[in-house]
Amino acid sequence: MTTMMKPMPKILAISGSDILSGGGFQADLATYSQYGIYGFVAVTSIVTAAENGTGFDIFPTNLDIFKRQLDSLEGVAFDAIKIGLLPSLEIADLTLRFIQRHQDVSVIFDPVLVFKENKDDEISQMTAKLLAFLPYVTVITPNLREAEMLSGMTITTLSDMKAAAVILANLGSQHTVIKGGSRLDKHFARDIYYDGQAFHEFVQPIVARNNNGAGCTFASAIASNLARGKSVLEAVEYSKAFVYQAILNSNEYGVFQRLNSEGNQ
Repeated sequence: MTTMMKPMPKILAISGSDILSGGGFQADLATYSQYGIYGFVAVTSIVTAAENGTGFDIFPTNLDIFKRQLDSLEGVAFDAIKIGLLPSLEIADLTLRFIQRHQDVSVIFDPVLVFKENKDDEISQMTAKLLAFLPYVTVITPNLREAEMLSGMTITTLSDMKAAAVILANLGSQHTVIKGGSRLDKHFARDIYYDGQAFHEFVQPIVARNNNGAGCTFASAIASNLARGKSVLEAVEYSKAFVYQAILNSNEYGVFQRLNSEGNQ
């Protein structure tokens, strides 16, 4: 009697490259590997350390090349799709069209939106574009600032987080996770999950260690858990614990300030 092995799940990451490898598709692929999942990547951008040593420069992928990446993957039967950094309206539009054609799988959307180099009108246009994704994604995972921009409200309390989640649900979000980080509480990271009917709060102590790429890893872990057959609530819960353990066991690789200071010695 022979036993048929289940095929390895496949996830597509539509995300940018992080030069320090703490976030971006590098974090996506590292997370998929931990879950025994085969990861594909459509690269949206290349990120480099800025010449002045104070931040990063983002270079969007040539639009025709990005389209050809997606076209090359059109026939792959993915178990989930995870979306990260979309650096331009044009790339966001191509990504939206792609997921509209793949509504048979879970889509996890980490709306990386806030960059200090963006102008107000560019942010406004991108915010409107990203809102168009909501009806077509399974889970959206904004941080507080991104949730403020998408919901149009200021968030200063836990009640505000819940109100913003309701707004996003009314705009089409099926499952919303708003990441509290350390902005509302310096001792505990509080995330709010809303499925359109009930709220769930996930709390972990804040750890004073390298958390670069935590948002990318969290979204990729949710995608991995969904691809492994977990419910959305289970996926969020397990992913929160996964990221907490990753931060507890992190090293200093991927920390820009450390890398920059070492390079100047």
